[in-house]
Amino acid sequence: MTDMTPIGSGRREIDGRIEIGDGKGGWKPVDLVKPQHLLEDETVRKIVGFACALSDQVARFKEHTFDDIGAFEALLAQEYEAKLGGKKGNKTLMSVDGLFKVQVQVSDHIDFGPELQIAKELVDECLNEWAANARDEIRTIVTRAFNTDKAGQINRSEVFMLLRLDISDPRWTKAMDAIRDAMRVVGSKTYVRCYRRDRFDGPWQAITIDLAKA
Repeated sequence: MTDMTPIGSGRREIDGRIEIGDGKGGWKPVDLVKPQHLLEDETVRKIVGFACALSDQVARFKEHTFDDIGAFEALLAQEYEAKLGGKKGNKTLMSVDGLFKVQVQVSDHIDFGPELQIAKELVDECLNEWAANARDEIRTIVTRAFNTDKAGQINRSEVFMLLRLDISDPRWTKAMDAIRDAMRVVGSKTYVRCYRRDRFDGPWQAITIDLAKA
């Protein structure tokens, strides 16, 4: 009978011979793998092991945070018949000494309906008629706003920038109305951000959890 005993992720032992996964779904003797590749394998597995543990810890932190805030809000509602936060669910919790705060922000995900195409046609009509009189920065914003990225998504921030331009042309105004009509809230996401500062009137510093920003 063949003895197959796991000795660690990515390796196995068969009849006293140690094999390692070959990246193609198969196995090969570990002594056929270059030493630097084995060292790389060990380094990757060590880093990923810590990353997985940290990811699980962050997930638990997020779950506990929402549970704690929910419990606090329930207690607040029971004791004082009061609700924390604004209409959309945004809220800020502060320590008594003013050195720590937790912010909960609800961000809507906005998509655009077919009215956006009508807006684009009206905007193009304005730019074509204005020709040389149209400022370069307006043309640039329009180009970026209606150009789709690789995923076919409209540049939302540039579209919102169009809405802030003060242009009195009736067609432009109608185009902006079409953009507003095109907006659809298709979902929302809740973010929790923690901050601290050294003194009560000092600047807030975000407590970074994102690895890319650490």
